[in-house]
Amino acid sequence: MSRSLVAGIAYVAVVFALAFLLGIVRVTVTAPRIGELAATLLEVPIVLAASWVACGWAVRRFAVPGDLASRLTMGGVAFGLLMVAEFAVSALLSGRGLTAYLGAFHEPAKLIGLGAQLLFGLMPLLRH
Repeated sequence: MSRSLVAGIAYVAVVFALAFLLGIVRVTVTAPRIGELAATLLEVPIVLAASWVACGWAVRRFAVPGDLASRLTMGGVAFGLLMVAEFAVSALLSGRGLTAYLGAFHEPAKLIGLGAQLLFGLMPLLRH
């Protein structure tokens, strides 16, 4: 199980770093020009492709077994840490509390982002 935990941490670190940089570009450059929804739709495939690659790397690097429990652990750890990191960045940059953060998920762009985050969490199973 510890391989799955460490792999999940490494996986989220790599993908979150890239997604954070892309998020800066989305918020400051892309969204003001084409809108939040279109900018999100452009960003999501890039992040998911990077997730696919990073997940494969983490699975190989940390020799995560192919059984359901190991892969769910890796994905669950990564997804949980991603959600905590997303909220922390949101709180620090916009001053939004947890209620406001969760309330924003009714917006189409946020729902698409959440769907991509769920796929990110399931990626270790999909890579099997």
